[in-house]
Amino acid sequence: MLESLKKMFSGNEGELPMNTGSKPDIPREKSAELYEKAKKYFPGGVNSPVRAFKSVYGTPLFIQKGDGCFVWDADGNQFIDFCGSWGPLILGHNHAKVREKVTEVMQNGMSFGAPTALENELAELIIKNNRFVEKIRFTSSGTEAVMSAIRLARGYTGKDKIIKFEGCYHGHSDSLLVKAGSGLVTFGETSSAGVPKSFAEETIVIALNDTKALEQAFIQFKDQVAAVIIEGIPANNGLLMQDEEYVKFLEKICKENNALLIFDEVITGFRLGFEGAAGHYGINPDIVTYGKIIGGGLPVGMYGASAEIMAHISPDGGVYQAGTLSGNPVAMAAGIAQLTELLRSGFYKELNSKATEFAESIQRFATARNYKLKVFYVGSIFWIAFTDKDKIQTAEDIDPASMEKFKIMHRELLNRGIYLGPSGYEVGFVSAAHTKIELEKAKRAIFDSLDVVFRNK
Repeated sequence: MLESLKKMFSGNEGELPMNTGSKPDIPREKSAELYEKAKKYFPGGVNSPVRAFKSVYGTPLFIQKGDGCFVWDADGNQFIDFCGSWGPLILGHNHAKVREKVTEVMQNGMSFGAPTALENELAELIIKNNRFVEKIRFTSSGTEAVMSAIRLARGYTGKDKIIKFEGCYHGHSDSLLVKAGSGLVTFGETSSAGVPKSFAEETIVIALNDTKALEQAFIQFKDQVAAVIIEGIPANNGLLMQDEEYVKFLEKICKENNALLIFDEVITGFRLGFEGAAGHYGINPDIVTYGKIIGGGLPVGMYGASAEIMAHISPDGGVYQAGTLSGNPVAMAAGIAQLTELLRSGFYKELNSKATEFAESIQRFATARNYKLKVFYVGSIFWIAFTDKDKIQTAEDIDPASMEKFKIMHRELLNRGIYLGPSGYEVGFVSAAHTKIELEKAKRAIFDSLDVVFRNK
C-alpha cells in the first residue's frame, strides 16, 4: 500500500496534450491561485498528501461547497461527486437532517472535554444494532482508533507482535507505516522517514490471500503475535476483495493461536451495511475500528470489542488511551442524525442496488468495446481498474503502468463534471443522494472518457 502511496504523491504536475475526443480543460485559475498560496503555509500545499493531485493532471481543485451529490470548486465548476469526503458522506453532502441536528447542538456549545448525553445516545444506537461490539470508545480519527486497537490487543494478550498485510492501509501510526521486505514472512520495513526500525520490527508483513504465509508467520513467531489486522475489505489500494473462505481462515487461525483478529472498518463500517464487512462475511472480529462515517463526515473514530476485552481500557484497565476531543458533541450529533437514517428500512438495499447497476453498466460498456477494464464493486463502493483480470486480491496484482490510463480518464471526467478521488488506487462511493438522473449523466461521461482513453492508447 505505502509503495503505491509514494507513487501517488511523487508524480509531476503537468498538462496532458489534447487527445482525440478530449474536452477542453475546465477553468482552474482560482484553485491554482489558492494552491500557490497554500504552498507558503503547508508542506506541498496540502494537509493530506493525496490532495496534491500528484498522480493526476493539473493543480488541485479547492472545493467551495457541497450539496447532495454535487460539489463546486473555487472557480464555480460543478461536479457529480463520487469521493464523498473519501466515503463517510453516505447520505451526500450537507444532508438536511445532519445539518439541523448539528446546528441544534451547537447552540449549547461545541466542546467541553467532559461527558455529554449525546455520547450515550450514539453509543446505544451503534451497540443495539451491531452484534460485533459490546462496548466502544470514541476517538477523533480512524488512525487514532486503529492505533488504540493495536495497543489494546497487546495489552490484552501480553504479546508484542502484529501481523498486517501488504496492500492494507491502517492510518499513519508508526507501527503500521511499514511495508513487506523480501521473503515469504518478513519483519516490516519502515516506509516513512521518522519511523524507528525497532517499531517496524514488531510488525510482520505478509501478502494478502496467502494462507501458507500466515501459517508460517504463526510458526516462526510462535506465542509472540498479539493480533492480525486487516481492512474489512481492503479498499485503500484498489478494491482487493478477499474470498469468504480466506477471511474465515483468518478468524480460525487467530483463535488457534490465541491472537486477536482486528477488522479495520474505517471505510467499510456502516458503508456495506450497518454491521460493515463483519456482517457481510458473517464473522466476529475480536476488535473492530470505525472512522468518520459515524460522525457524518466530522472528525471522529471509534473502536469496539466485547465487554471483556474493553475492560482492559483505562480507567477500568491498564491500557491507557485518552483524547480531549473524543466524543465531541458536534460530531456525536452528526453521527446520531446520520446513523438514524442508515437504520431506515430498505436503506442499504436501495443504495446497494443503485450502485450495483451503476458499476455493471460501466462494465457492460467496456466489455462491448473490448476495453481492458474491470469494475470491481461491493455494496456502494466501486473501483475502476484498467486490467483484464477477473480478480485483483493483492497489491502485486495491480499494474502500476495502468495508472497512466487513469490519469487521462480523471482529467476527462473533471472536464465533463465528474469528480473521482485523484488517484487510480482509490475507490469511489455512491451515496443516497445520487439519483438515477445524476448516475445516468455520470455513466455517459465515463463512457465518453473511456473512449478518449482507449482511442489514444
